[in-house]
Amino acid sequence: MPASVPSRAPTQKLLAAIIAATSILICTHSLQAEPNETGPLMAYVGTFSSPLGDVLPTQVDLPPGNGRGIHLFEVDRETGAMTTAGVYEMGTSPSCLVLSSDGTRLYSSNETDRTGKGGKEGTVSAFSVDTSNGQLTLLNTVSSGGDGPTYVSIHPGKRFLFVANYFGGSIAVLPILADGRLGTATDIKNDDGQIGPTKATHAPAGSFAFSGHDRTHAHMIQSDPSGRFVLHVDLGLDKLFVWQFDDQTGKLAANDPPHVSLPPGDGPRHFHFHPNGQWLYSIQEEGSTIALFDYDTNSGHLTERQTISSLPHGFAGSNFCSEILVSGDGKFVYAGNRLHDSIGIFAVGNDGTLTPVGNEWTRGNYPRSFNFDPTGQFLYSCNQRADNITVFKVNQTTGALDFTGQYTPVGNPSSIVFLDL
Repeated sequence: MPASVPSRAPTQKLLAAIIAATSILICTHSLQAEPNETGPLMAYVGTFSSPLGDVLPTQVDLPPGNGRGIHLFEVDRETGAMTTAGVYEMGTSPSCLVLSSDGTRLYSSNETDRTGKGGKEGTVSAFSVDTSNGQLTLLNTVSSGGDGPTYVSIHPGKRFLFVANYFGGSIAVLPILADGRLGTATDIKNDDGQIGPTKATHAPAGSFAFSGHDRTHAHMIQSDPSGRFVLHVDLGLDKLFVWQFDDQTGKLAANDPPHVSLPPGDGPRHFHFHPNGQWLYSIQEEGSTIALFDYDTNSGHLTERQTISSLPHGFAGSNFCSEILVSGDGKFVYAGNRLHDSIGIFAVGNDGTLTPVGNEWTRGNYPRSFNFDPTGQFLYSCNQRADNITVFKVNQTTGALDFTGQYTPVGNPSSIVFLDL
């Protein structure tokens, strides 16, 4: 286990100076929903909850499952503190969660390789949300269309759910029925191509980071803001795919061109659109880099324009990147570093390019993902191997993260989403 590292956020004066120099673009809209500050704020945490026998031996970072399923919390809006509000117990590692836009449904990708019927295909579950207290009721569970589903997202039209199957190297489209249940997949696509090398092009000096260049590994899938195109990354192929989407039939068709390539071995993991919809930031798991793409909203074309390290200057050794998020106001990008156990903070220039402004220790081992509360005032880090979630106050001017001192115990947290009741 790596030793703890001190906070590496620069001084406020330095941050302000850098931000001023980069001519930050102030956006007119936000990714954060308008909060309902009169009712409770709920948090739902997806975990790795499988017993040891269910863990796939090739998954290098999956512990034996200290979580108990989907953990529920009530969140203090003033302090960011989390209070336990229950657990929906599941032994299938509901590692990624997504809420419907009206907050009445929650969906989980269940990352184990067992269906409970002797099969080796993963599953996705649908839940109804009691809007009076946030509690969950299972609606149904269906096949994910492949092994090890690791990511779910909802199309803007609200009628389809997308799932990326990491071990299956496939993506699927699942219809969302009128009552919120999930139907049988309307489309499944299997990734194919040449597997990248085990050594990343941009690997830090001395890195032995290797996670997914053994076969195809679909790691994330999400629609663009318009819903016309769907994007997904395959870590093993070092590619970011673009699909045309028919929101009537739920079918995917390869765009022209069908994908863009990242440097061999770097391993694209997650991506996030800027609020303006014209810039996309991709984080590479093994190369420890962030790539900026210009995105053509009419054609779905991606043009790479910048690559920058997610780590502080001078870092050497192994690191696995995890999450990437753009702040709701579009001023900052946050990048997760596992093993270095930090969140890199980058200012967004008026042309979308990134400038490093800080690097904050997560106070926990292996930050698998993080998320903002609905107001963007707090950031929550899911520290997978530390079995905790840590809370940071976000400086809206400088982008800096200020640790609140709050640790919430959760076994192997993987993702966190929020709901205003």
